[in-house]
Amino acid sequence: MRTIIALLFSGWLLTAFLPKAQVEVTGYVLDEQSKPIANVTVMEKGTRTASTTDNKGYFSIMAAGEKSVLVFSSIGFAPKEIALSGKTSLSVKLKAMENQLDEVVVTGYAAQSKKELVGSVASVQGQALYSKSPGVQIRVRGISSNTTRYKQVPQASNTEGYDPINENGFKAVTQDPLSTFSLDVDAASYSNVRRFLNQGTLPPAGAVRVEEMINYFQYSYAQPKGEHPFSVYTELADCPWQPEHKLLLVGLQGKKVDTRELPASNITFLIDVSGSMNDENKLPLVKGALKLLADQLREQDRVSIVVYAGAAGLVLEPTSDKTKIKQALDQLEAGGSTAGGAGIQLAYHTARQNFIKGGNNRVILCTDGDFNVGASSDDAMVSLIEKERASGVFLTVLGFGMGNYQDAKMQKLADKGNGTHAYIDQMSEAKKIFVNEFGGTLFTIAKDVKFQLEFNPVQVQGYRLIGYENRILN
Repeated sequence: MRTIIALLFSGWLLTAFLPKAQVEVTGYVLDEQSKPIANVTVMEKGTRTASTTDNKGYFSIMAAGEKSVLVFSSIGFAPKEIALSGKTSLSVKLKAMENQLDEVVVTGYAAQSKKELVGSVASVQGQALYSKSPGVQIRVRGISSNTTRYKQVPQASNTEGYDPINENGFKAVTQDPLSTFSLDVDAASYSNVRRFLNQGTLPPAGAVRVEEMINYFQYSYAQPKGEHPFSVYTELADCPWQPEHKLLLVGLQGKKVDTRELPASNITFLIDVSGSMNDENKLPLVKGALKLLADQLREQDRVSIVVYAGAAGLVLEPTSDKTKIKQALDQLEAGGSTAGGAGIQLAYHTARQNFIKGGNNRVILCTDGDFNVGASSDDAMVSLIEKERASGVFLTVLGFGMGNYQDAKMQKLADKGNGTHAYIDQMSEAKKIFVNEFGGTLFTIAKDVKFQLEFNPVQVQGYRLIGYENRILN
């Protein structure tokens, strides 16, 4: 059974041998009201090179040269071609197609006019649509086209939060031979992206973190030998989207530890029971997931339960009694506002009071990330976590739900709290995390790990790190 690999496996991709003629072109795509347009396709004319804009309308693309022509296209807008003519920074405005302004399309965020379209279109063919996209509350039969007219109906707005991802550009080895970054062992992006795809919609660009997509899977790497905690594996192949480049995969395998040899655990469940957690895929799923974890615990392990809504409270003192843990979970109900800061403080206080020296001391936060009472801003929550992590208590952040899921906030909490971040969209994902990868979920063999790869300028002209955009170091 995989244990530590869930937390310590990391993979990254780099493309090398950058042709000298290539130039990086960046910019923003806006509508006629100067509002950003997401998911606009940006393609270099006459090639297969393409990119898309993020939620802020930002794009980055490697063009073949300064004389290249870029084509901008998006559903509901007239395509636009722009010749670079030496420019590497663009501000592009797309004009809405006049004959389609009154049409409404189904997107991953809500039903809206094409003039206001910033999301991705759900394709539905010959079947009923029962609110499969967040915020969409319609039912239509006999649909056969992506742009069929619908009747607009009242719906809840989508307020999911994602940080933009500005892809790493190419670097010349003669000037920057070292690629340096912090390792990332999270895999939340994969299950979250899967959730969007299962709904028939494309995910927001900020939801797709390449390194987490890779880390989600198990790999057949041999265990490190002797006292070494890691072993390193590499693979080199032609780059599928740029055959003249090479694609390098570097895999880091962490040492596996038999779950029977794991130290005693002091775990505090920190559960969001605010009104936003009332949906079936939130608090009920949290209960089911944590019951799976409770079944894996041993006699020497202890669990406390802290909950928060308008205020925070301790609902279960430390216990190894699985029946008591499950009964306490069953009694939880959602309602009220979200005092996440107070909940975090109480959870860490509880973990410190029951601290096991040499053991696994961990807070497991289960929430949609929608904090709105007390300390709630990203900066305030990060400062709180940075202060609390000095206690030696680790953090696991588990995201649930859709429609108001705050991915950006969850990422920051995990990164600053010596923690990991996972997204649970169904019970099979909970089983993967709490049963199949039990040891890796609860036990850490290393923290604050940095990696540096040096390229030989004799062999490599340029490189681009794929993924890890928020973990680049000097």
